[in-house]
Amino acid sequence: MLSGRRLDLLEPSPLDVEIEDIAHGLARVARWNGQTSGEHAFSVAQHSILVLDIHLRLTPALSLQDQMVCLLHDAPEYVVGDMISPFKAVMGGDYSAVEDRLQEAIHLRFSLPAKTSAALKKQIKKADIVSAYLEATHLAGFKDEEARKIFGRPQGISPDGLPLFPWPAQLAQANFLKRFKLLDTGRNITDKKSR
Repeated sequence: MLSGRRLDLLEPSPLDVEIEDIAHGLARVARWNGQTSGEHAFSVAQHSILVLDIHLRLTPALSLQDQMVCLLHDAPEYVVGDMISPFKAVMGGDYSAVEDRLQEAIHLRFSLPAKTSAALKKQIKKADIVSAYLEATHLAGFKDEEARKIFGRPQGISPDGLPLFPWPAQLAQANFLKRFKLLDTGRNITDKKSR
């Protein structure tokens, strides 16, 4: 990693995870294998912010901890890249196991539960699917009918005000770090108040 950390993919340690490495990597990993409109790729960092924004529209009272889990839902991709779902299915359990171990190390590094609850996973997946539909129709050239067949049509979510234009990598990285730091600071303040 650029931070100088060495991350063991088979047994990742939370001590080797740095948010700056995550933000740097995710800002340079393209969604849709780079097959999106615009001067820049639509990055996983920007997608992560989009999913969080959608999740907050669906669940306005989302806790700061759950917001952070949502923001980091694709964090392992800073190491393994963004594999399309059909390819993940072909790769099977070994790929998922590596991704799961990375996710657990990331969560532990930032004082989050190692495993995401089934209920929160379901909520994040719903926001992720809404994001995929919006990205498909606004950035990846899908017609509405085609996107509806694959993702379903989102109900009650308007694309207005959502970041659906690709940011340069440096901006995606800065925005991801800013969002993370706001959530982390908020969690620290909340923790101090509850003591």
